[in-house]
Amino acid sequence: MAQYEELPVYKVAYDLLNQILMLCVNMQRTHRYTLGERIINGMIDLLLNIYRANCINDKFGPIRAARENVMTVRLLFRTAFDLKQFGNKQFIALSEQIESISKQLTAWEKYCTEKDNKKNNCPDEAH
Repeated sequence: MAQYEELPVYKVAYDLLNQILMLCVNMQRTHRYTLGERIINGMIDLLLNIYRANCINDKFGPIRAARENVMTVRLLFRTAFDLKQFGNKQFIALSEQIESISKQLTAWEKYCTEKDNKKNNCPDEAH
């Protein structure tokens, strides 16, 4: 089991959290304490679910929860962009990171599914 800090998906998510923390400081007060806070909490929940998935054998629950966190962050981030809280360049750069996290989680889940299927579909031993 790799250290969770070394996982590529964790690194991208952690970097994204730091960037979002800096961006939320510049949001309008009305949105900073509602929308901004929810984005930050979604990112923290995402990081915690990545950590959980790395620590346990049954990774499906935490990975699915992490994918849900990504969708939540994506939705809230898009809403903040539509409310003109972020510029185009920031939106594009951060959206690419969100997409990278989503793809990595999907690949991780697929890998775990294939690994589980191979384990459960062992051929019967000859008697």
